[in-house]
Amino acid sequence: MKTVAVVLEKPENLGLRHIDLAPASADDVVVQAEWSGISSGTERLLWSGRMPSFPGMGYPLVPGYETVGRVISAGESARLRPGDEVFVPGANCYGEIKGLFGGAASRIVVPERRTVALPAGLGETGILFALAATAHHAVAGRNACLPELIIGHGILGRLVARITIALGAETPTVWERNPMRQDADGYAVIDPADDARRNYSAICDASGDASLIDSLIGRLAKGGEIALAGFYETQISFAFPPAFMREARLRIAAEWAAEDIAAVRALIDGGKLSLDGLITNRAPATGAEAAYRTAFTDPTCLKMVLDWRTIQ
Repeated sequence: MKTVAVVLEKPENLGLRHIDLAPASADDVVVQAEWSGISSGTERLLWSGRMPSFPGMGYPLVPGYETVGRVISAGESARLRPGDEVFVPGANCYGEIKGLFGGAASRIVVPERRTVALPAGLGETGILFALAATAHHAVAGRNACLPELIIGHGILGRLVARITIALGAETPTVWERNPMRQDADGYAVIDPADDARRNYSAICDASGDASLIDSLIGRLAKGGEIALAGFYETQISFAFPPAFMREARLRIAAEWAAEDIAAVRALIDGGKLSLDGLITNRAPATGAEAAYRTAFTDPTCLKMVLDWRTIQ
């Protein structure tokens, strides 16, 4: 069995290739992709060659960890059936080509336990499921605090804000310097220069900019927390005395867990969380090279989606 996949041969060298798929086992499902998202954070680091050392790193590789598709066959032990719509957070089914993260392909072989059955009617917005779960983990995971201030109004920052509100917290303030990203519905998005407050008890950084840490510590109340929800390519450091004086706490939010997926689904099913209005760009999978460049270089692009439905 073969698939058409996005293959990153080396930094800034990306295109479609026909490649072999690993045989499916009794615990696997074969998924025909409909849409896949492009991450402007981690995937941009892979594309540019700036990704820090990471298990499974190397080229050539198949990127992507935000895929929605339909099951076309299921192993004997699988509960999913052909026609079921699922979210696939990547796969490693391409032989010698590395699957980091392995979701950007027309056909994917993946263990059923790694898939997420999707609510009916999500369509392309289903590609945001894992990112929403990541945002949930950042603000509602173990020992987390719901943020009063969110840094960055990209796709992750918007999801953090929506989930914070959906969980019943006070409406957060969001910092964003780019005027093109200051649009919002139901909460304030301001330039940090216009915010005089210096007693935030909980700040969530969704920017991925390690250089901001000192300035964020200066905005904390005593005993306040900074949660790092982005992915940081440079070493994180900060001046100790201001953090010492505030008894500041620093928390690193890892990727989502199963309970975050369940929580996000409950919020969506209950009408408390919408994923609408977050996808700004779409392209056919045949235009993957240009789509990836747009996702990584166009500041107006919040989320790019590849459409795989014309590729079999």
